[in-house]
Amino acid sequence: MKSILKKEVYEVTIKHSKFIGVIIPIESLDDIKVNLNKLKEEYKNATHYCYAFKLIDDKGCSDDGEPNKTAGIPILNVLEGENLINVLVVVIRYFGGIKLGPGGLIRAYSSTCKEVINKALKIDLINGYEVSITFPYSNEKEINYLLKNSIIKNKEYKESCTYTIEVTKEVLDSISNFVTINYKHEKIIPKLD
Repeated sequence: MKSILKKEVYEVTIKHSKFIGVIIPIESLDDIKVNLNKLKEEYKNATHYCYAFKLIDDKGCSDDGEPNKTAGIPILNVLEGENLINVLVVVIRYFGGIKLGPGGLIRAYSSTCKEVINKALKIDLINGYEVSITFPYSNEKEINYLLKNSIIKNKEYKESCTYTIEVTKEVLDSISNFVTINYKHEKIIPKLD
């Protein structure tokens, strides 16, 4: 399984219409709505915000007013062809006055999606955990060393240190003697080397 590391943007003009492809890593259906709203704010007055998404156990797309099956499905087909999950691709169109026809729209949306995917840094995904851990300040240096190939999503400093992390089973086993585990749940996480 592969996903992407961070948001990327690609822009092209085809017959006076501007197409802006945006690829964003996501983890849930809620992330789709949040990111679409942000893009609609960032790219105001666009004619269409067509998109497709692929999660581990769900997928979907929208033509957003373009003729049926000329935008969302072509974007989704490219996503599936690249074997990417946990991603949202939005292709924003500012209409330039020249109609492209169904074939032209399919090519424009597909190629914009392909180009923004090509810009993105792809990462392998593996089974792991999202975990909240608490430990004394005196162990912070050692814990940070043990987490060097893990994702630290949040750090909180009160009476002790509390981290929210994404880790493999091996890393979790290596730190479990030094920390208190507040919660853990299984999750697909980026493989970091």
